[in-house]
Amino acid sequence: MDSKTIMDLTGQYILNTYGRFPVAIDHGQGARLYSPEGREYIDFTSGIGVSCLGYGNADWIQAISAQAAKLGHASNLFYTEPAARLAQILCERTGMSGVFFANGGGEANEGMIKLARKYSFDKYGAGRATIITLENSFHGRTITTLKATGQEVFHNYFFPFTEGFRYAKANDLASLEAQSGDDVCAVMVELVQGEGGVLPLDPDYVQAVVKLCRERDWLVLVDEVQTGVGRTGSLFAFQHYGILPDVCSFAKGIAGGLPMSGIMTNEKCRGVFTPGTHATTFGANPVCAAAGLAVQEALSDEFLQQVQEKGAYLREQIEALNLPCFGQTRGLGLMVGITVQEGWTNKDIAARLIENGLLVLTAGPGMRLLPPLAITKEEMDQGVAIMKKTLGA
Repeated sequence: MDSKTIMDLTGQYILNTYGRFPVAIDHGQGARLYSPEGREYIDFTSGIGVSCLGYGNADWIQAISAQAAKLGHASNLFYTEPAARLAQILCERTGMSGVFFANGGGEANEGMIKLARKYSFDKYGAGRATIITLENSFHGRTITTLKATGQEVFHNYFFPFTEGFRYAKANDLASLEAQSGDDVCAVMVELVQGEGGVLPLDPDYVQAVVKLCRERDWLVLVDEVQTGVGRTGSLFAFQHYGILPDVCSFAKGIAGGLPMSGIMTNEKCRGVFTPGTHATTFGANPVCAAAGLAVQEALSDEFLQQVQEKGAYLREQIEALNLPCFGQTRGLGLMVGITVQEGWTNKDIAARLIENGLLVLTAGPGMRLLPPLAITKEEMDQGVAIMKKTLGA
């Protein structure tokens, strides 16, 4: 099919829930994507942080193909090797103790919320189920995770929402204290607020939050759906911050392009879920888990160090352009935010860049870049050159 046919067919049969750009993608290689007609795009999105190894990675393809030929699916009532091995690697590389595999980020965060409330119920009984999240946060699009999201714009249409959430200002311990009470069981944070604008939390604030939670036996919940799996230059962002959460969620790049997510718990929380209290049909799918093993094989310590270096290089190159529409950059690793100057809109900038061959994202009022972690210097330079050509004075 050509691009127009794909777009027309999509409009006719797929629900209109996305503000799509007029781009059809047919195939990719490295950090380059191509339309059916062969139009090339440099990809600074990686499917919103999913395709961490880029496109056409031979080891990833081989892992998926071999596992699909062997076993495509099995019920979690039985045991399979790929999920067991992937869970072992994740725990050994992070210091966490146990893993539950799911399918998407919202589902993972739902599981994390359930676990926190059950932990508190088991220990203290009913009435201690409130979770404090941060203003400007984003935790998913299910009924519960929308309510957990600390942005009022998401609290519409789908009433009644799940109760039991209060919101504190980021980097403001006094605000967190003001939301506390005997009904609180956990604090849930993104260490870099992704959808909110790529806003890293202050390390001292994070340490103070963890200390407060330990004193009051509130669980520390870290949403690593976007920051996890090497995106920030460490395997998980909590390792950057020198903390070990009680529970963290992950998704996006965990299987390099296949649908997979999950939560990890520390030793204190690994026994909270018992048979029948949480489950999912497709979680721990062996093909997805095999893809996850290929991702973990690629994300060596050397590779993660290169992610940090690539992120620093990309930010330096963008700031050196001195474009009239861009202010300072921010972020960790290859999770990069760019301030959009007054008089410009991020949606207009994104449309212009995409039209000229550079795929980008928006977040809050700014720009968001999530290139494949395997992107090359040449591909980054080509993307920056498109910025200069498109947005230069």
